[in-house]
Amino acid sequence: MSNPYPYCRPLLAAALVAFLSTSHTAAGADAPGREASDEGDRGSSLHAAAARCDLWSRGGYDLDAADGGASLSTSPFRRIAPVRKGRRVSECLGSQLRVRGGDDTATASIDERIGELTERYGPRFAEAIRKNEEEHAADCRLSCESFYCAPASANKAAAKDWRGGKSTGVKSYSFGGLPPEDFADDFGFPLDLIKVTQDEPLFSAEESATVLRNAIAEGVDANEYTSGKYKLGGDWLTNLPETRKWFNSRLETTLFPLLADLFPEVVSGPSVLRAHSVSLLKYNSTHPRTDVHIDNGILAMTLAMTPSSEYAGGGTFYEHFGRDDVLPMDVGHGTFRPGSVRHGGHRVTDGTRFILGAFLLIEDRVEHVRRLKNRGSDLRNKNDLDGAAEHFEWALAINPRCATCLKDWAEILMTRKDFEGAEAKIRRVLELLDDRDSDALFTLGVILSEQGRDDESIASYRKSLSLNAEDSELCFNLGVKLAASGDSKGEREMYAKATQINPKMGKAWLNLGISLAESGKLDDAEVMFIKAADCEPEVKPQALTNLALLEKERVQRALAGGDAAAAKTHGLQAGRYLDEAKPLFDALIPLFPNDEGLRHYASGFDQLRIFVFRLAGAALMKLGEFADCEAEMTKLVDMFPDAWESHAMMWTMHMNTGNADGAEVCRARMNELRAGAGLPPA
Repeated sequence: MSNPYPYCRPLLAAALVAFLSTSHTAAGADAPGREASDEGDRGSSLHAAAARCDLWSRGGYDLDAADGGASLSTSPFRRIAPVRKGRRVSECLGSQLRVRGGDDTATASIDERIGELTERYGPRFAEAIRKNEEEHAADCRLSCESFYCAPASANKAAAKDWRGGKSTGVKSYSFGGLPPEDFADDFGFPLDLIKVTQDEPLFSAEESATVLRNAIAEGVDANEYTSGKYKLGGDWLTNLPETRKWFNSRLETTLFPLLADLFPEVVSGPSVLRAHSVSLLKYNSTHPRTDVHIDNGILAMTLAMTPSSEYAGGGTFYEHFGRDDVLPMDVGHGTFRPGSVRHGGHRVTDGTRFILGAFLLIEDRVEHVRRLKNRGSDLRNKNDLDGAAEHFEWALAINPRCATCLKDWAEILMTRKDFEGAEAKIRRVLELLDDRDSDALFTLGVILSEQGRDDESIASYRKSLSLNAEDSELCFNLGVKLAASGDSKGEREMYAKATQINPKMGKAWLNLGISLAESGKLDDAEVMFIKAADCEPEVKPQALTNLALLEKERVQRALAGGDAAAAKTHGLQAGRYLDEAKPLFDALIPLFPNDEGLRHYASGFDQLRIFVFRLAGAALMKLGEFADCEAEMTKLVDMFPDAWESHAMMWTMHMNTGNADGAEVCRARMNELRAGAGLPPA
């Protein structure tokens, strides 16, 4: 989850503001009854059926349909035994289906829908649809250049023979409360759309080990790329020819026939399936997990390539299951699902886990919602907010329950400072997903904060944290809001948690240091500022500034205690920190012109540096080191020739060393600058 509204506190603000404010001076009967009872029983039965559908879709209970009925379980596992979709659909109310997807008798075909929307939106919409179709066709053609594409003859025989004599079973799990974003009305209720193989694996551990040896020989082990907030090892199969050769053979004999069998709602046969964006991924303690995300394809698969005995942790986390409910797979097994379910790779804490992931297209079905949404995101990245919003509106017109479309639109509204409109979009997402979307809750927290509704913002962040406890940006933002509410302990706990999740999160180390410094723990704060400076280049100048502020505090304490030597040491070190920070500010501000925190620091830099010069000069004067003091004051005037304070300090030095002529020159220049600033002469 990227955060477009970072809340980095003005660090050590109290100290800096205090300085600036003083800078010029201190630098269930009978027959009739039975008939009524029957009627009541029918109503009760209908009500129970609706309740079962709703509960199951929310992932809140297991359904046991072994005897044709259903029982509610208090098990924490949100699991369901294999259920035949046709029988289960007939048990649910039509009105429920219209809410949750699958009542296609009352739904216009996608072509009819596109036609209606073309009349409504006109030629720009029609052009976007044409572009979707062209891009889809091109992507399908490109897929066949690298990956197996089945002939039409495969639709008759192979689709029924994916097991190859094995006793492999398939277990179904809830997809959650919303159908897939594309072809939503084709998926019947219940939405048991997460399919996981069980019993005998699709391929053996030995076969997988051979595949991995070949992949490592092809360099997969050494590659790395960024995925959201995390780094992953691995590579695309287009770069791994031997691994791709194996995968293509499995597409032909196993995977495409299996997918056609699992998803007959949208897949007419193996010949229409197209693999694209296929990668072999490596997880370990340094590349432990992925963000919670959705996949960029109507269907997706994950194949476990490593025995579970070789790593700790791992597995796939589905947000609607709950954060502690991880779906594991042993080597040779696979998970197959529509791509738009929110999920992530769970953290690997020890050992190494390889998985093969693939997104899939369906040649005779264009994913108009996904393509419109993706193009809208591209337009937003190009700062064409009107074009982006238009594409999100079109995608929502095709599928009004497209949660990611609503979230993307909300981001545009946030950029435009329309926080009320953004809030409405995000609350619609949370209504659709029964509040089970940590990103939406995070965004709601930001929106509420922007409106000054801090208590509501904190509540939203906490709810998001209950779904996804390993989001460093979430922990950071919650820490900032807790700080604003006066909860210093809670603030520090959140920053510490953020750094545990992401040890390279400089902002969290920085704010943790600030909180410690404000509580008087300067030595502990110093450690945090040094970590911040080492971790994140974008916050290094702020970290250096805070280190300088710590040294400033030490100078003042030393001077008050009569320890001029210590004051000199700390004063000169404060100056070195600030001199290192200055070119970093100059380089970063043009790159991040809207970073309020960066501007806050840069705007106060000059006065802070002048004040540090003054403190160091005072220490040197007390020590009688007049030559060094003059060198510092000369450096001050060279750096800030148009600041009256610079000449005032040089004047003071000359007066203390008996240089009357030098003092008079400095005094004249000082008063000239003071007059220009509307200040009386000194």
